Amino acid sequence: MSFSTVSSKVSLMKTLPISRRQSLVHSSCGFGALAFNGLLQAAETASAGSSPNPAAHFPAKAKRIIFLFMQGGPSQLDLFDPKDFIQQQHGQPIDSPLSKNILQVGTEKFLALGTAVPVRPRGNSGMPISDLLPGLASIADEICLLRGMSADNPQHMPAELQLHTGALNDVRPSMGSWISYGLGTENRNLPGFMTINPHADVRYHGSAWLPAQHQGTRLSATAGLDAAPIENLRNLSRDTAAQRRRIDFIQRQNQRLQQQHSGEQSLQGMIDAMELAFRMQVTTPELVNLAGETQATLDLYGVDGTDTDRNARACLLARRLSEAGVRFVQVTMGGWDHHGDIRGNLPRLCAQTDRPVSALIRDLRQRGLLDDTLVVWCGEFGRTPWSQDLSGTAPIDSHGREHQPESFCAWMAGGGVRQGLVYGETDHMGYRVISGRVHLHDLHATILHQLGIDHTRLTWNHIGRDYRLTDVYGSVVHEILC
Repeated sequence: MSFSTVSSKVSLMKTLPISRRQSLVHSSCGFGALAFNGLLQAAETASAGSSPNPAAHFPAKAKRIIFLFMQGGPSQLDLFDPKDFIQQQHGQPIDSPLSKNILQVGTEKFLALGTAVPVRPRGNSGMPISDLLPGLASIADEICLLRGMSADNPQHMPAELQLHTGALNDVRPSMGSWISYGLGTENRNLPGFMTINPHADVRYHGSAWLPAQHQGTRLSATAGLDAAPIENLRNLSRDTAAQRRRIDFIQRQNQRLQQQHSGEQSLQGMIDAMELAFRMQVTTPELVNLAGETQATLDLYGVDGTDTDRNARACLLARRLSEAGVRFVQVTMGGWDHHGDIRGNLPRLCAQTDRPVSALIRDLRQRGLLDDTLVVWCGEFGRTPWSQDLSGTAPIDSHGREHQPESFCAWMAGGGVRQGLVYGETDHMGYRVISGRVHLHDLHATILHQLGIDHTRLTWNHIGRDYRLTDVYGSVVHEILC
């Protein structure tokens, strides 16, 4: 066929009317291209850190979590659950509920240790809160106090691991990783899980055998113009387009390597992480920069305060990250391990944390974020009603307290939790839970429930077994929910 013949036929086609059938035939490739483009966008979103099936099991009351980890074990008797019996017996021997052959270090008797600072009813609810926590006391009617918490181990590492992963001595995905896996992120330019001032043990924010993109991104809340909140985040190239070309070149090499090792899942995690890191270089520096906050907000949290600066920056960053769409933000505040001189040390810890934490609740409420943001304040365990004297010779008023997983306190706010509620009760010594017991597995189940997740259905098959955050335990505590 000659060129002229083809031209004449093309010209004829331009002038003749096209039937509906012909229109569909000629445009079918275009429809296919649109569908293919949608698939590419979905794949890109998934690689950015979303879950393979980011859908809740039922309507959620909370969209995001801010988890405030009080590392070391805050004393519930001194802060939320005072006991008249212990106060009356201060300095006197008491019968321990422990076995008689279990003795304290350096002494052969158990002495009652009363509180040095009053714990008073607060707000309309009458919630008991210490004078050491005036900020929290002022918002007592916003929070739900759990006084019947319990855990399974009296040692820091296993207890902290159980709080974060549901397991005492194994490498399991952390709570934030499970939530990131189950729901994905609300912002494709940010991770689904970020941890501020994290503990050194990577298991507390690790993803274990879940896809690597669900592990927590570490962030340091430090002052100073030269501070780097996230390591290696700064883009040293002034030309973003050039940086994009470099990343594309490296990703092509990575994908070629992945094709050669198709069974190695960690390679895909590295590819996804590099892509997310590039997007974070554009958006995150501005997000973690507090310069845009008003002076009133900085003062509210206690930024640049002598005692409060570090935790104030951490809590303010938590609000900014949550507001930007990070699904799970964890803030670690350490120093609560008071084996000695608790009367001297506890006021300092409260001064460092009370103002930033209470400001976070106030700020979330003011911005309309608290109703769908669940804030959880919790340590790995509590402390005993009897004293501990590591020296064996110190006066009673300079004693500390031992670890106590049998009962302790936590509190929650926002995210569909009942306000001004005190749930749970302990015995006359503040040792055993007698009503309203909430185990750490129950806490995890309740947190997932508020996010719209059935904790028994959020699973991952690993070495032939379905695992979940709550293992084979856990019940939702419906009594504390709206």
